[in-house]
Amino acid sequence: MESKVSEGGLNVTLTIRLLMHGKEVGSIIGKKGETVKKMREESGARINISEGNCPERIVTITGPTDAIFKAFAMIAYKFEEDIINSMSNSPATSKPPVTLRLVVPASQCGSLIGKGGSKIKEIRESTGAQVQVAGDMLPNSTERAVTISGTPDAIIQCVKQICVVMLESPPKGATIPYRPKPASTPVIFAGGQVRADPLAASTANLSLLLQPPPLPAYTIQGQYAIPHPDQLTKLHQLAMQQTPFPPLGQTNPAFPGEKLSLHSSEEAQNLMGQPSGLDASPPASTHELTIPNDLIGCIIGRQGTKINEIRQMSGAQIKIANATEGSSERQITITGTPANISLAQYLINARLTSEVTGMGAL
Repeated sequence: MESKVSEGGLNVTLTIRLLMHGKEVGSIIGKKGETVKKMREESGARINISEGNCPERIVTITGPTDAIFKAFAMIAYKFEEDIINSMSNSPATSKPPVTLRLVVPASQCGSLIGKGGSKIKEIRESTGAQVQVAGDMLPNSTERAVTISGTPDAIIQCVKQICVVMLESPPKGATIPYRPKPASTPVIFAGGQVRADPLAASTANLSLLLQPPPLPAYTIQGQYAIPHPDQLTKLHQLAMQQTPFPPLGQTNPAFPGEKLSLHSSEEAQNLMGQPSGLDASPPASTHELTIPNDLIGCIIGRQGTKINEIRQMSGAQIKIANATEGSSERQITITGTPANISLAQYLINARLTSEVTGMGAL
C-alpha cells in the first residue's frame, strides 16, 4: 500500500473514534457543555458524542492530525485531573494511569500489531504507554477496542504513532461500526467455555499480545451480556485476510446444523499460495446453513433489504429455500470464494446474534 503520509502524517484529515463510559463522557462535556466547547475551539478538531442513555458512548474526533493530537492532549489531561481529584478523597497512594479506548476497524489491527507483535512492541517502547489490542471484535461490528494507558504525554505520543499506522494502512473491505446499546437487564447465556483455537495464533496476526486464556461463552459489556463473538471474529478475519482456518465445528457452532466447508486442502493451497498482487481468484465453493424458520425474517429483512445488503457486502450468491411442510428449518445456500462465503456467514451470524439477544438490529 503506497504511503499517503507526508511529514510524519501532519495535516492529513483523519477520524478517530473513542469508546467512553458515561462518567468519562460527563467529564468531557462539562457543565452546560463548556468543557467540550473549549476543547473544540482550542484544538480546531470536530468532537462529536453519540446520543443515548447507554453505559458506553462513542466520541468521534475529526480534523487535521495536529488538531486531533491537541484534542487528545486535552482529553488526556482532563482525565488525569479527574484522577487527581478523586485521589484527594481516597486513601489510595499510587496514582492510576490515564486510560483511553480507541475503536479501530479490525482490518487495520494487523498493521498496528505488526509481524509477530513487532509494531505494537515498538510503540510501547518508544512512547512508554501500555497498548493492548482486544482479541475479539466489539458486539455486532467489525471493530476492535485498542486500550492505551499511561501518562498524558505517553498517550499523546502513542496516539501519534497509531495515527501514522492507520494512515499508512487504510481499512480493507466494509467496516461495520460499533454502536453501543442502551443499558438493559442482563442476559445470561448457558454454555461453558469456547475453546481458544490454538491455530488462530499461528495464522495471520492473531498472536497479538500473549496467548489469551480460553474465552467464556458470553462477555459482559457495560450492563449486559452478549454471546462471545469468537466465531464471528474468526470468520471475519478469514474474509479479510483470505487465510484458511480449520473447520470451526468443534468450537460450539452458533446454530445447529452449521458446517464449514473450508477444509479442502486444494482450496487452502490456492488461498495460501496466492500472492497479493495477482488476480488469481480461489475456486468457487458452496456452503449450506440451516436456520430456524422463526429467525429467517431477520436475515431477509423488509422486502429483502437485509439479504440484499449481505449479498452486496460479501460478494457471495445466497439462496434461501422455500419452507417445506412439517419442517421448522430453512436451508440457505451460499456460493462464492471461501472468503466471500465466510463474510456472508459472518454477516448472517451477526444478524442472528442481534435477533437472539434482543440487542436490536445492526
